Amino acid sequence: MLIELAAVRKSFGRGPRGLVLDGLDLAVPRGEFLAVRGESGIGKSTLLNLIAGLDRPDAGRVVVDGVDLAGLDDDALTRLRRERIGFVFQAFHVLPYLTVAQNVALPLALLGRSDATAAARVGEMLAAVGLAERGDALPRELSGGEVQRVAIARALVHRPAVVLADEPTGNLDPASGAQVIALLRDAVKDAGATAVLVTHSSTAAAAADRVLVLTGRGFVQ
Repeated sequence: MLIELAAVRKSFGRGPRGLVLDGLDLAVPRGEFLAVRGESGIGKSTLLNLIAGLDRPDAGRVVVDGVDLAGLDDDALTRLRRERIGFVFQAFHVLPYLTVAQNVALPLALLGRSDATAAARVGEMLAAVGLAERGDALPRELSGGEVQRVAIARALVHRPAVVLADEPTGNLDPASGAQVIALLRDAVKDAGATAVLVTHSSTAAAAADRVLVLTGRGFVQ
C-alpha cells in the first residue's frame, strides 16, 4: 500500500466536540485514484493534512510511500512533501506575480532543479494540461479552469508519488469542473501517481477508481 492509516485519532481542543477522527483506518494502493466524500467538518481536510504530515495524529500510524511519518522531524517532513507529494487546492494557490511557467516550475526550484532539463519538464506538463502556449501569461490572464490546470501541472511536475486534491473544483462552474477532474485523473494516471481527492461533488467523485464516505464512525464504501 502506498498510503496507510491505522487507528488514527486526531482532535483539536478538549472534549468530544474537539474530536475529528477516531480510530480511522485507510489503505490506498499504488496507482489508485481515491475520492473521499463527507459532510462539512467531518475531517476530510484533516485527513489530507495527516497524509501530508502537516498535522500529526494524537494516536495511530500514518505511512506514506513506505515511510512512517511518526519517525520524521519537521525538516524531514518538509523534504518528504517537496519530493513525494503534490497538492491541488480549491483556491488554486498560484502566485499572481509569477508567470504560468514559473508557477509550474516552483516544485522543481524548491528541489534545486533549474536547468534545461527542468525547463523541458515544465514544458511537458504545460502541454499535458493544454497550456503549452500560455507559459508566459500571468494567472490573472487565465480563466478559473485554466488556473486550476496550472495547479495540476505544478502538482505533478516533480513526479510525486502522491497527489492530494482538496475540493479542486469548488471554485469552478460545472463544465470547467468536469474538465478539470478529467484532466486531473488522466494526468495522475499518466504519471503513475496515487491520488486522494476530497470533494463534495458527486460528479468529481464519479471519476475516481473508488469512493469512500467519511463519517463519524469511519469510512463507508
